[in-house]
Parts: sequence; structure tokens; C-alpha cells
Amino acid sequence: MHLHYEDFTEAQLRTLSRYVTSTSGNIFVLRNLPEVIKGALFSRYSRSSLGLRSLLLKEFILNEETGFSAISGKRDESDADQAVAIQKAQNFYDRILDGYGDDSIGELGGAHLAVENISMIAAKIVEDSRIGGSPLEKSTRYIYFDQKVNGEYLFYKEPILMTSAYKELYVNTCTRLFDTYSRLVPPLTELMEKKFPREHDVSKVAYTAALRAKVLDCLRGLLPAGALTNMGLYGNGRFFEGLIQKLCAHNLAEAQDMGKKAFTELSKVIPSFVRRAEPMHKYQLAYTQFSEQMHHDLKTLWERSQESLLPMEDAGVRLISYDAEAPVKVAAALLFPEGTSGLAELQAWCRTLSEEELGRILDAGCNCREHRRHKSPRALEHATFTFEILADFGVYRDLQRHRMLSQERQLLSCDYGYFVPQEIKGTAMEEEYQEAMEEAKKAYDVIASSLPEEAQYVVPMAYNIHWYFHVNLRSLQWLCELRSSPAGHPGYRYIAQEMAKQVSRLFPSLERFFKFVDYEGYELGRIGQEMRIAEKMQTRTQK
Repeated sequence: MHLHYEDFTEAQLRTLSRYVTSTSGNIFVLRNLPEVIKGALFSRYSRSSLGLRSLLLKEFILNEETGFSAISGKRDESDADQAVAIQKAQNFYDRILDGYGDDSIGELGGAHLAVENISMIAAKIVEDSRIGGSPLEKSTRYIYFDQKVNGEYLFYKEPILMTSAYKELYVNTCTRLFDTYSRLVPPLTELMEKKFPREHDVSKVAYTAALRAKVLDCLRGLLPAGALTNMGLYGNGRFFEGLIQKLCAHNLAEAQDMGKKAFTELSKVIPSFVRRAEPMHKYQLAYTQFSEQMHHDLKTLWERSQESLLPMEDAGVRLISYDAEAPVKVAAALLFPEGTSGLAELQAWCRTLSEEELGRILDAGCNCREHRRHKSPRALEHATFTFEILADFGVYRDLQRHRMLSQERQLLSCDYGYFVPQEIKGTAMEEEYQEAMEEAKKAYDVIASSLPEEAQYVVPMAYNIHWYFHVNLRSLQWLCELRSSPAGHPGYRYIAQEMAKQVSRLFPSLERFFKFVDYEGYELGRIGQEMRIAEKMQTRTQK
């Protein structure tokens, strides 16, 4: 039962109905309000005895200082008028936000940011920011990347490279990679059609989509990391402030440019939340100084010790760190919310149990789970693992998007070899593919001798990159079950399968938590999903 304690006049109800989905219910959604108002409103809400609708009406709509009517937008007002109004009211909102001194207030307002024509390197920098943001990037699986604009392929013209002695080498190498990609699409498509002819019960639409995905998955390794992509990004104010700070402090000119432009555009809609990321703000300057000094010191220390350290040589996955008591800690954490015992006491008790008795507790945490989308309890987060991975940049692009874990990569290079798709091995295409890869390595080696970070742009996606995951069992379960699905790329399916296998071999009692990992191989794996999509579309059109 909802206790109704707010009384509004008919006129007030009409006004409020524009901004809330219900004027009487105890659960409702805000609408038709700019982010700056929503954020400030929720900030005041946490320290007010008023209901949100009363607060909105009395302290915002009827308060002349807020400039509410201008900010919320009138039909006859221009964008310029609204911008002036937002600026005029800024002091009011900043005073509210500053008055609470809590960074979490920045999570109460958000924005949708489109980021177009950036390199795949830059996209990874953005996607590396973990909490508070949701990015979606243009797919190399669905879109052909050999389009030209004004006779040129779409890759990032890095300003330092384009004003250096390496300009011609960089442009020619990227162009050759795109040329090879474009030339190999028709013969590989023909080869796949012969190898996987369409069966009578498979629709032409589904078959064509699956075939295209297969071909583009094979050839994406030819695309240079400088290939242009687009991103859609939703985030709250706190996320964007951190992202802009990181971009502006980055060594790459492209990242710095993105940071400045993102600040300019976000300041038009959530200015109070990103103001500390302004390039000359004291917080931004201090962060940049900290970041530069830290990386300089760590680089110096690494260089002093590198003679005695060997790099990881073979592509693959290796589990390098784990907690030997993982099953005990997970079992104790599963039991904890069900009674009154202390966690330390539960852990001590679980250590005394037989393998069978411990297994019954672990089974209780997963036996009723019927689908991979059924999220496991947080008890699984008590088991942690560190994996070191050497795999091609294309695989990294897919797996790096799992941000609820700790991860870090080294610079992209041509030092660890490259991936050759099984589908082109033994064909005339293999030689052309490898020649393009070797030419790219020569170009990379020349550029990297003086510009190692900028040289990343010329590296094809098939070259291996070195990174690590530090992940808890709950996140690992989600990652392995999702990325091993039949529709996935074979490269990351292998990584997902291998991580689950290594944990299960080390801790057989934890294997039960990976029951939806798919260990099968699928040569034309996406066709099932494409058929389902095609069937749904056909059903919708018939309605």
C-alpha cells in the first residue's frame, strides 16, 4: 500500500505530469528533464524530507534561480537561448553539487556520446574504462571495412606519423593491408560456399549472413589497428569525468584530441559533472602530472631489469595465480547469508569437511541454475584467478570488453607473431595474407624504432598482443559461458574454453560452475543464430 502524503493542485499536477510518469504512485520515472536538473534533483533528494515530486516543484520548477523553464526547453526557444540559460543557472547547480562533496553525485546524471571516425586503438582506450559506462562499437563481423572515401581507405591519419619521415611508409602499408582484405573477400566467400553449401531447410538470408560473418571473421586480421570505427557510448557523469581525464593525459595525440572534444560536447548537457576534467582545471593538471611521472618512473625501473626478464613466447593462456582455498572460501560464503555464523568460523568449519560434503554445498549454489543468464551468487567472487594471455588483437578486442575484472595490456606490436586463419591455410590466399603481414612487420619495425606508441596504428589485427586478466570466479563463469557460445569467433571461443578448463583441472570441485561452457567446435557456428534472427524478422513482417 502506498502512503500518499503529497497534495498538489490541479495546475501543479498538470505541470508535474510533463516530468514524471506518475503523479501519485510511489514508483515513477523522470522524463523530459535535462541531465543537469536530474542530477541536482537527486542530490537534494538524499537530504530532504520532501517527496521527489514536491522537491521538483518547489525547489526547481518554481525557483527562478534555477532557470528551469529555459533549461527544460520551450518550443519557441533556440538552442543558443537554451545554452545561455544553462550557463546562467550553472552556479546554482554547482553550488548544490559542491555542497555535498560526494563524487557519487556524478553518477546521477548521464549522457549518450557518439564517437565517430576513431581508430581501433582509441576505441580500446575508451572501452578500458570500466564502471559507469556502456560502449557499443562498430562490428568487424557485420560490416565490410574496405569502403573508400575520396579514393582512400578509412584509417586514422596519425598527426605525428603524417608529419614524419614515415608518412609514406605508413600510408602505403595501411593501404596494402586494406587492398589485401578487399581482394580476399570474393575468393574466400566462394571457397566457403563450396565447403558449406546451403542446406534446403536454411533460409537464404540466414545462410548469407552466416557466410559473411565467417568470411569477415577470417579476414579481420588484415585490418590495421588504425582502421576507423564508430562508437556509441552511454555513461554517467562520474564515468565521463574519469574518461576525459584519462584521455587528456594519454601519450597518443588522438586520445588527447578525443578528450578535449568529449569535454566540449558533454559540457553542453552535463556541465556540472565534467567540469573538473576541463584541460586547464587544477584536478586535470594534477592528474596529468601524476600519470606522466608514474609511467616515467615505472618505465625506467623496467628498463633497468629487462636484461634478466624473458617475454612470454607462445600464444595461448596460462593460469599464473590463484587461491588454493578457493573451494572452501566459496562454500563458506554460500552459507554465510543463511544463518548467524561468522565468515571466519564458516571457513574454518568448511576446511574440516570431506570432498563430498563440501561438494554438496557447492552443488546447492548451482544445481538449480538452468541458463547461463541466471547469475550466480556473489559467493563465487571469493575465488580469484590471474590469467596471462597472448592472442591476436582481434581476440583481445572482443574479450577486453568484459570490464568487471582487472586487466592490463602491453603496447601492440609485431613482436609476438600473428594468427593465420585455418580456412585459408593451404590455399593461394595464404601466401598473399602472409606477405601482407610480413610487409606490415617491416613497416612497424622501422616506425617503432623511434615512435613505438604511434607505430601501433600500422599493426594488423592478426598480430598477437600480451595482456592479463585478474578475475573472480563469478565474472569468469559469465565470460567463459558467453564467449564459448557457438556463435562466437573461434579465436575467443578457444580462450574462453581454455580458461574454464584450466580452473576445472586445478579445482575439480569448481567445474560444476562452468556447466554452460560450450566445448564443441563449430565450423559455421553463427548460422544457427542468424537463422533465429531471420525467422524473427520474417515473423514480425508478417504481423
